[in-house]
Amino acid sequence: MSMKLYVGNLSFETTEEQLSTLFSEAGYVTSAKIITDRNSGQPRGFGFVEMETKSSGQKAISMLNGRTIDGRPLAVNEAKPQHKGGSGGGGRRGGYR
Repeated sequence: MSMKLYVGNLSFETTEEQLSTLFSEAGYVTSAKIITDRNSGQPRGFGFVEMETKSSGQKAISMLNGRTIDGRPLAVNEAKPQHKGGSGGGGRRGGYR
């Protein structure tokens, strides 16, 4: 069973190929995707990597979370399941102080 990882705090210069190569240190990478802004096409500083197995995903988290790449410490953890439906907006609701 594969494992999808969230990768945050990426440099805007990091490519999907570099991301895939980096994560391949921990095991077989099924896919690597850097999220870009819908309007400008510019990278948003985070992405997702899918590892072939859960064990290689766990290994990638332990190896790469906090590792400095292009001067930035990566944040790597298991991706939360994407919610289907809704407005797709996001952000926080309520909670005024």
